[in-house]
Amino acid sequence: MKDFFNKLLTGMSLGIVVCLIPNALVGEILKLMIQHFTSIQAPLQTILNVSVLAMSLLPVVIGVMVGIQFKLTPIQMCSVGLATMVGSGVVSFGEAGMTMAGIGVVINIGLTAGMAVLFVQFLGNKLKDYTLLAMPALSLFIPGIIGMILLPYVKTGADYVGLGIATLTDLQPIVMGMLIAMIFSILIISPISTIGVATVIMLSGISAGAANLGVCASGVGMAIASYRANNLGTSLAHVASAKIQMRNFFMKPKIAAPTILTAAILGALAGVFKITGDPYSAGFGLAGFVGPLKYLSIEHWSPNSIILSLVLFIILPIVLNLVFIKLFERKMKWISPQDYKVTYE
Repeated sequence: MKDFFNKLLTGMSLGIVVCLIPNALVGEILKLMIQHFTSIQAPLQTILNVSVLAMSLLPVVIGVMVGIQFKLTPIQMCSVGLATMVGSGVVSFGEAGMTMAGIGVVINIGLTAGMAVLFVQFLGNKLKDYTLLAMPALSLFIPGIIGMILLPYVKTGADYVGLGIATLTDLQPIVMGMLIAMIFSILIISPISTIGVATVIMLSGISAGAANLGVCASGVGMAIASYRANNLGTSLAHVASAKIQMRNFFMKPKIAAPTILTAAILGALAGVFKITGDPYSAGFGLAGFVGPLKYLSIEHWSPNSIILSLVLFIILPIVLNLVFIKLFERKMKWISPQDYKVTYE
């Protein structure tokens, strides 16, 4: 059972990154460019539309990625992808026809993908010569439609969780900002996808901003701490994804102490200065500058927001991590540069 969920979550995480990264990298920049470069507005809008389309293909890609994790055959993988799309909530049917929008309900996408995997594994070779004809159809009509039936209930539950977190954050923005940032600073160096968690519970507002700052604190901190043990390229890669330190973190959890404390301070400041985000940007941090760009987009690039983003997403993470790394390394002797050594063997 543990292996099953591990493969399912891994496939979901990969699918989320593949489909959301393109829009996360260029979406906000393109929106800004479209407003100011009217002569090339049409091609820029086309690129933006294509990146949005990639987001709506998330259920299919997750289904295929999950199938790869389970080493399914091509027909089985595609069948899982089709079933997952049906149960995702991306597609809706009405009098005007079929509409495709958004990324769907991620937790229901995972549930449908899991059911579809079990279904195609159960079928195995039972269909024999009719596998190509029958397996995709049966996957659509059984696990796919079950996922569609579950969708409104799962969506309601996920919405309540997100609403609960948002309400608590509004009531206690500093305390909740601290907690969320600390949690996400740990999640980013664990097997769990920060992007997946943020989209599943629909993290938004200050909660999303604090999550981004937590991820940022971890990425910048791990880059600084690992510099003397690794080459420059490896160190800088931590800014995009601190998951590089996953193995070292599980071997020596104390290596995360400086970044967790940095995240706590940044999260509290997110509550003080109302640093916000949305479910599709939370969890990226500085990867593609998604966190600060989304915040700037929400605040309409005001002078104050530009200064705040530079300070909170870049300057303070560097300064605070340097202070805490020095404290834990030289004063308390808790950590050493070799604790952050990344090996590729």
